[in-house]
Amino acid sequence: MAGKKEQPKPKGVRIGNRKAFHDYHIEEKVECGISLVGTEVKSLRAGQAKIDEAYARITTDGEVLLIGANIALYPLAGDKMQHNPTRKRKLLLHRRQIQLLQVKVLQKGKTLVPLAMYFKHGWAKVELGIAHGKQSFDKRDSLKKKQQQRDIQRELHRR
Repeated sequence: MAGKKEQPKPKGVRIGNRKAFHDYHIEEKVECGISLVGTEVKSLRAGQAKIDEAYARITTDGEVLLIGANIALYPLAGDKMQHNPTRKRKLLLHRRQIQLLQVKVLQKGKTLVPLAMYFKHGWAKVELGIAHGKQSFDKRDSLKKKQQQRDIQRELHRR
């Protein structure tokens, strides 16, 4: 039988930051690794993380840190094995990538915002966005555009 090939479904959990797309104009995206401890990995695989209030900073040592990300405690681990849910986590990038990010972030109004956390080939990854903030009227315009697109799709679906 010649049937349709089933496309593989994406495995794992993808924790997104929808608030970032509402509050910022995303100019560029960069994928980087993240340094985690054992119970953090297990909680992340269970989808128990929030990156809505998180941001990334480049330190004077040339490291990139993820600050404000909340990876929940893993309930099956003992008290001594638990991690600090809101600790600063090191992001893994090449030195040249960090230098390019630093040049872009030093421009006025630019910041590093985490857009998503996910697993790729067994490794925990973070998608960073180089962004600048939206004004309130920009937010209203983007909401209007989304609503118009929904209305158009609804009408096309009816026909």
